[in-house]
Amino acid sequence: MIYTGSANPDPGYLDGRLRHAVGVHSYQAMRANRSHPSPPGAVGWTYNHQPYLAYWKDRFWLQYLSDEVEEHSPPGRTLLMVSPDGREWSEPQVVFPEYALPEIVREDCRLPTGTLSVMHQRMGFYVAPNGRLLTLGFYGICPHPNHSPNDGTGVGRVVREVYEDGSFGPIYFIRYNRRAGWDESNTSYPFYTDSDDRGFVEACEALLADRLMVQQWWEEDQARDGFFALEGPEGARKSIQAFNWYTRPDGVTVGLWKKSLAALSPDGGRTWSEPAVCPTFEQCGAKVWGQRTSDGRYALVYNPSSDSARRLPLAVVTSDDGRRFDEMLCIQGDIPPTRFRGIHKNFGAQYKRGIEDENGLPPGPHMWLTYSMNKEDMWVSRLRVPIEGTVRAHLDEDFAEARSEADLELWNLYIPKWAPIRVVSSPDGAGRCLELRDEDPYDRACAQRAFPESARVAIEMRLMAQEVAGDPLDVEIQDKTGARPVRLRLNSDSLSVQSTGESFPIAAGSWIDVRVEIDCVAATYSLVVGDNAPREDIPTAEKTDTVERVVLRTGPSRNRIEGEIKTEKQVIGKTDPGLPGADDKSPRSVFLLDHLRTRGL
Repeated sequence: MIYTGSANPDPGYLDGRLRHAVGVHSYQAMRANRSHPSPPGAVGWTYNHQPYLAYWKDRFWLQYLSDEVEEHSPPGRTLLMVSPDGREWSEPQVVFPEYALPEIVREDCRLPTGTLSVMHQRMGFYVAPNGRLLTLGFYGICPHPNHSPNDGTGVGRVVREVYEDGSFGPIYFIRYNRRAGWDESNTSYPFYTDSDDRGFVEACEALLADRLMVQQWWEEDQARDGFFALEGPEGARKSIQAFNWYTRPDGVTVGLWKKSLAALSPDGGRTWSEPAVCPTFEQCGAKVWGQRTSDGRYALVYNPSSDSARRLPLAVVTSDDGRRFDEMLCIQGDIPPTRFRGIHKNFGAQYKRGIEDENGLPPGPHMWLTYSMNKEDMWVSRLRVPIEGTVRAHLDEDFAEARSEADLELWNLYIPKWAPIRVVSSPDGAGRCLELRDEDPYDRACAQRAFPESARVAIEMRLMAQEVAGDPLDVEIQDKTGARPVRLRLNSDSLSVQSTGESFPIAAGSWIDVRVEIDCVAATYSLVVGDNAPREDIPTAEKTDTVERVVLRTGPSRNRIEGEIKTEKQVIGKTDPGLPGADDKSPRSVFLLDHLRTRGL
């Protein structure tokens, strides 16, 4: 497996100054809130990480684990959410609650009865051949630095069935860590074979027989009893971690792990080559996800950086044969600040997972991903397939045929829960328009539309500042690296040129027509705002050879990384309030886009 492309990320930017994959819709599924959890106790914890995704019974299912403040610090639990469309998500429900341990006396540690476990699992779902949906978790031990929940000393793996109505069956153990002394005599849940539901038992046994699925368990289990086809070195930091796989056209299965490791299996996961580092895939300590896409090609999603503190950007590379990958594109480069501090709360969109072949196929030509943002919020992204970085046709977008934002296949949409983007009826009753709404004190809505890469282009749009109690709307024309030669700002009573300070008055709550003609060769552009006289030969804010996208954003640019980003090493008190006002909505701003058109000059 080799990356043959020439594009590589610039570590000084959140999106790496990579060209963006066209048509990525990113939705915040869960926004952590310490002060006002809803429902109480379900989302009040601010370390949330390691999500998984499945599609079953015409719905998306998302599982993630949670600790109260920081990584590997008990108490810990696992939660589950459901969505009919991948856009709107239910409130999280606790599916695996806190687990109290019996007294532990070992040479290297002594724990009193009632010490709480933490969750750590590298697998979330399994849709069994008999149609049952199982969700799984792992209860690990992490009382002090001598242990990690994935070092082979944890209690074992638990399983329960998820029913079609969203309720759950009883919790059972499906595999004990017997080598660490755990079995039926000292654990709190029964073994799965004790269930009277034969369909559930059959689903568990089908999972236990699936060599690829259970290979994901090695990292926490680390038993050398013949259960695992591939056994790695012992210890959490040495082990092969976060297994994922895809199958090439020649039938060979490619296994992927953290830290650029890969191996090959010619027989569906029964035997493996020795895992080896793929040197052209620079990766930090976050996961990698690989899959075959609906167009018959292959995609790898990872954070192409050696800096584990800054897991940036979230990028994708693609391949025809599953061996040679090219065209690195940014999936997610809009990273908000970390609102709540804690140990090992790495910065970035990370620990990405898609939907395994066994776990469902959503409708439509899309690739679905879930990931954690800064280890505190859950996000889901829908990628347009084929995965491409450019478009071939200029646009004439009026939203007349769009039932919702989900129909905007060529738009890139970044949608926090408190900054939604919707297709709505125009306030004057004349058709439909795109609405960007923002009440988030530390995040914002962002809508981006690509057009053919052009040295000279005319761009027309009709905008409205419907309500501006919070941030204004930034409107930018960018090149493929994110350079911004044209930077405009829409407020309630004016549209201004940010690079020159020149301002054009507008009527609040009214549509305003804006026309920009940019000449990258001359490094100038003209601007017409409503009935104002044209302004000619405005110098571009940055020199670019071409431009290729329009960006509308309810807040200023934050792409360039300022200063050092690092994870906390000290324990943060559970009463740490986080960033000021992080748990409360900010004053609202609402902006509308009636149409957007581009034309080559």
